[in-house]
Amino acid sequence: MIRKLLIANRGEIAVRIVRAARELGIRTVAVASEADAEALHARLADECFPIGPSEPTASYLDAERLLRAARETNADGIHPGYGFLSERASFSQACSDAGLVFVGPSPAAMRKLGSKIDAKALAVEAGVPITPGFFEAGADAGRLKAAAADIGYPVMLKASAGGGGRGMRALLDPSQFDREFELASEEALKAFGDGSMMVEKLIERPRHVEVQLLADAAGNVACLFERECSIQRRHQKLVEESPAPAFDTHPGLWGPMRDAARKLALAAGYTGAGTVEFMVDEASGEFYFLEVNARLQVEHPVTEWVTGVDLVQWQLRIASGETLVLPEPLLQGDRTVLGGCAIEARIVAEDPAHAFLPSIGRILAWAEPQAPGVRVDTGFGPGAEVTRYYDSLIAKVIAHAETRDAAIARLRAALLDFHILGVRTNIAYLLDILDHPEFRAGRIDTGFLTREFAEWRPSDEVPAELAALVEAAETQETTRSHTPQKGAWDLGDSWRG
Repeated sequence: MIRKLLIANRGEIAVRIVRAARELGIRTVAVASEADAEALHARLADECFPIGPSEPTASYLDAERLLRAARETNADGIHPGYGFLSERASFSQACSDAGLVFVGPSPAAMRKLGSKIDAKALAVEAGVPITPGFFEAGADAGRLKAAAADIGYPVMLKASAGGGGRGMRALLDPSQFDREFELASEEALKAFGDGSMMVEKLIERPRHVEVQLLADAAGNVACLFERECSIQRRHQKLVEESPAPAFDTHPGLWGPMRDAARKLALAAGYTGAGTVEFMVDEASGEFYFLEVNARLQVEHPVTEWVTGVDLVQWQLRIASGETLVLPEPLLQGDRTVLGGCAIEARIVAEDPAHAFLPSIGRILAWAEPQAPGVRVDTGFGPGAEVTRYYDSLIAKVIAHAETRDAAIARLRAALLDFHILGVRTNIAYLLDILDHPEFRAGRIDTGFLTREFAEWRPSDEVPAELAALVEAAETQETTRSHTPQKGAWDLGDSWRG
C-alpha cells in the first residue's frame, strides 16, 4: 500500500491528487520550483520539497531531483499527474528501480504505447482500425515524402513521440512537404527530445472521441464511456463533454469503439487510468485509432461526473495492488448507467483578442462560481502568480446536468460568474463557443474553431459584476498603498489577553 505519495507535478492536477490521496488516508509530498514556492499545491500538501529553478528542465522534468525528493521525504509512491514525465517509460522504470510505486502503467506497457508508431503497430496486431498511413520507425524525410504521395494528399504529418498537437502539420499538396516536415520535426525534437515523424491520411472534418479506461493487474478493464474533444484550437482541446454528440448521428459507434479500446489495453498489458483516442469520420461513420494517453487526462472530471467514479483514487488503489471493483454495468460499458451529461471548459491565461498571446502576472482578484452541478479544478487563487514558465491552463470549470442543453446552460452561467483580475483569460471566447448555434446542435469537428472563429472579436459589453470587482480591487489597492496594515497583535486590545 502507498502510505506517502510524492506528486511529481504542479498546478490544478497536483491539487486534485492531494485531495484524492487525503480521502484515502495517504500523506502527500508536493514538489515546487522556485516559481511555485507559494503555489496552492505546495501549501495544501502535508509536506513540500523544493526542487530547484523555475525552468521545467531544471525542476519538474529533472527525474533525479524528483527521485531524490522521494528518498529524502521517505515517500513510497510517485504520482506523475499529466504532462512533464507522466508518459516517460524511463521515469516509470527509474521509480521501480528505486523501490517506489509508480502510479501509472508499467514501463513495458508505456514503451508499447508511448510512441505513436509502436502504438499503431500494436493496434494493427490487435485488430483495431487505424488511419491509412506510413508508420515506419526512423523513416527519413525522403521516405515519408514518397509515402505521402502513395497515400494521396491531403495528409497529416505527426510527431511519433508526445502529443498535445506539437509536431503536427496538415499538408494539402506536395509543395508544402519539405518546409512543414522541417518545422514539425524541429518542434517535436524541442518538445519531446525526439524528432521522429510519421504520415497518415488526413480525414477532413473529423470528430475527436476518446474512451476512458481503468485497468488492474488481474486483467479487468473498464471502459468508462467516451468524451468528445472536437473543440480544439491548434490541436489544443478547449471544451470536452460526455456523452459524445458524435454518437447522436452514429449511435452504433459505442460497441465497436469500446471493444477496440479494451483489446488495445489487454494487448499492452495496461494497468491504471488511460485514454484511447479515436478519430471519427463524420461522413462515413468510420472510426480510426489515434493514440493512447498512458496517464490521467486533463478532462477526467467529465467522466467522473457521468459515472460517479473517482479516477484518481482508483489510480492510487490499483497502483497499491487492489483489484478493480465496480458495478458490472460500469465494467461492461453499459450506456444505461450513464448519469446525465457533463461538459468542461478550460480557462487559460491568454488574450484571445490579441492572437492568444500568453498573459502573465499576479492575480489581483479571483471569484469562482459556486453552484449545484458546478465543479472548479484549479491551482490558482487571489495573489497567485501566473508565470511564463508553465502551461497557460489556470482552471477547469465542469458542469453536470440531466441533458446536454441543461449542462451547457449551467456551464455558461458558471463562466459568467467567474472573474479573474490581473491576467487576461479566454472566458469571453468560451462563452461565445457555448452560444454558437452549431455547437448547441452538436454539429462540431476539430476544424470548428478554425472555420467559425477565425475573425472572432470580444464583445464590448462588461458585466456589471466584473465592473464592481474592478472597482473594489482598485479601492483595495489604493487603500493598501496609503494605509499601513495592522494585525491583531498590533491592536493593543483585550483580544491579546
